[in-house]
Amino acid sequence: MNTAVKKRVIDLVCLFFVLILPLLTLIFKFAEGVLKLVIIKSGPILANALFLFSCVVGVVTWREGRHISLASLTSRLPQKAAGTVAVVQHFTVPLVFTVLFFLSFSQMFASFDKNQTVLGIPLIVIFAALPLSYLAMLALFCRAPEHRAAAGLGIAGGLFLASGPIAGVLYSIFGAAPAFLDTWFALWCAIAGKATLPLVLALIALAFLGVPLFIDMSAISYIAFSQGGGYVEILSLEAYNNFTDKTVAAIPLFTIAGYVLSHGSAGNRLVAVFQSLFGWFRGGVVVATVIVTAFFTTFTGVSGTTILALGPLLVVILTGSGYAKDKAHALITSSGALGLLFPPSMAIIMYGTTNYFSVDVMQLFMGALIPGVLLSLSMISLGIFYDTKKDRSRFSLVQAGGAAKNAAFELLLPVFICLGFFTGTFSLNESAAFAVIYAVCLETFVRKDFTLKRMGAVIIESLPVSGGVLFILAAARGLSYFLLDANIPARVSELVLTFVSSKYVFLILLNGVLFLVGCLMDAFSAIMIVSPLIIPIAEAFALSPVHMGVIFLMNMQIGFLTPPVGMDLFIASYTFNVPVFKVVRGILPFLVIQVVILFLVTYVPWFSTALL
Repeated sequence: MNTAVKKRVIDLVCLFFVLILPLLTLIFKFAEGVLKLVIIKSGPILANALFLFSCVVGVVTWREGRHISLASLTSRLPQKAAGTVAVVQHFTVPLVFTVLFFLSFSQMFASFDKNQTVLGIPLIVIFAALPLSYLAMLALFCRAPEHRAAAGLGIAGGLFLASGPIAGVLYSIFGAAPAFLDTWFALWCAIAGKATLPLVLALIALAFLGVPLFIDMSAISYIAFSQGGGYVEILSLEAYNNFTDKTVAAIPLFTIAGYVLSHGSAGNRLVAVFQSLFGWFRGGVVVATVIVTAFFTTFTGVSGTTILALGPLLVVILTGSGYAKDKAHALITSSGALGLLFPPSMAIIMYGTTNYFSVDVMQLFMGALIPGVLLSLSMISLGIFYDTKKDRSRFSLVQAGGAAKNAAFELLLPVFICLGFFTGTFSLNESAAFAVIYAVCLETFVRKDFTLKRMGAVIIESLPVSGGVLFILAAARGLSYFLLDANIPARVSELVLTFVSSKYVFLILLNGVLFLVGCLMDAFSAIMIVSPLIIPIAEAFALSPVHMGVIFLMNMQIGFLTPPVGMDLFIASYTFNVPVFKVVRGILPFLVIQVVILFLVTYVPWFSTALL
C-alpha cells in the first residue's frame, strides 16, 4: 500500500469517527432522555469510540507535523549547532516512542481480560490502538532518510529503558521472560534515581528545541516513575482514562464545528450583521470585528485560526470604513484570543479537565464571562479611539433585518449551545456533538458552501489542532498522577508559604510568573504543566479556585500577544504580510490595556465570582 493510499485510509477512518461520535451521542441522548429506553453500555460505547478516534487523530497530527511544542529555538541556532540538535532529536523521539509502545503493550495485557467487551469487541483489542498509534508515529518519524543511525540508536536505547515492560509482555504471552530483562530494568531504575534532575533538565531543553511536548512530558513521567521503582505502565492506563473522558470529547468536536464555520460563509454573514447594526456610529466596525473574532476563537479554541481565516476579510471591512491599515492589523491580532474566555472555550475545558478535583468547568465558564466582557470592551474602546472617520452611512433597519435574516442560523448556534448547556439539557459533550452536526448540515446542505468531499477535507484539516491537545492531555495526566502521588503540589505550596505570607504579594508574584510562562509556552502546555502546581498554593491563601482559573486563563490569553514569542504575533505577520516588529509595535497599546484589565480582575475577585 503506497503512502497516498495509507493517508486516504487514515483520513476516512477519522471521518467515520467524526460522523459516529456526535451522532451516537445525540441518538443515545434522545433514546434515553426522551424515549426512556435503556441502552446497555451506551457510556462505554461512546468512551471507547472516543479512545479509538483519539489514537487515530494522534497519528494524523504527527503525519502533518502539528503536535504542539514549546517555542522552538532551533531556527536561531548556527548551522552546526542546529545539526547537532537534529541528531539529538532523532535519537530522543524514537527512544521515547519505543518506550511508549512497549509500556502500553504491556498494560494491554495487565488491565483487560478477554471477557471484557464492548459491542462484542474485547477491550484488549480496542486498547491495542494505543500501542499501534505509537508504533505508527515511530514509523512515520523514521521514514525520513536523514539521521537514520541516530534513530536506530534511539530505538535500541528505548529497548533498554523499556526492558521491564518488555518482560511484562513476554510473561503475559509465554508465561515467562528472560531474567536479564529484569536486571536491565533494575539498572535503568537505578540510573533514573541517580540522574533524575539532569535527565529532566535535558528533556526541558529539548522541548525548547522543538521536540513535541507530549514526547517530553511522557519521557519525564517515565523517568519519575522509574526512579521510584514504580509501576511505569500506569502512564498508558492514564492515557486511556483521558481518551475515554466524555468532557475531553468536547475539545475535538467544538474545534471541528469552529473550523467548518470559519471556512464557510458564516464569517461573511456575521460580519454583515454586526456591520449593519453598528456601522452607523463611530467604532461600529470595531464592535463587529471584536465580536466576530471572539465568536470564532471560542469555537476553534485557536486564535491563530481566526486571524488566518477571517483576518483578510476584516481588514478590508475596517479599511473600507476609513480605518488605518496598521490599526486594523493591531485590532484583529489583539482580539484574536478573546474567545478563550467565553463558553465553550477549549482552554476552559482543558483547565477544568486538568484540575477536575478543584474546579468545575461550568463554574469556570461563568467566572470567566465578566472578565471576557471587560477585555472585549477594552478592545472596543481603544479601537473606537483610533476610528477617526467622520462620514458614516445611516442606520437602516431594513438592511440590518436583512443581514440578520441572512445569518439567522449562524446567530442561533451559540444561543442553542448556551441554552442547552447552562439549563442542563445538554452536557458539555452533548453540546459539542450538537454543534458539529449543526455546523456540518448548515454549511453543506443549507448554505451549500461545501460539497461533501470538500467538507471532509475541512474536517481533516481541523483534526491536528485537537489531536495535539489530546495527546498532551494524555501525557500530562500521567505526570499529574505522579505529582499527586509524590505530594509535589503540597511541597511546592509549603515552600512558597515559607517565604510569602500575604495573598496580595502572592498574586503579584503569580502574575509575574504566569506572564513569563505566557511568553515562553502556549496556553495549552501551560495549563497542563503549571496549573496543577499553583492551585494548592492558592487554596492555602483561601483564594477561590474559579478566581485562580480566570487569572491563569487571562494570563495565557495575553501570552498569545506577548513578545518575543507570542504565537499570534507571527500568525498576524504571515497573514497580513508585514514584519513581526510592525505587528508588535501596533499591538502594544492594546496589550497594555489588557494587562490593566488583568490586574483589575486579579485584585477584585468580584469580577470572577459574581455570577457563581
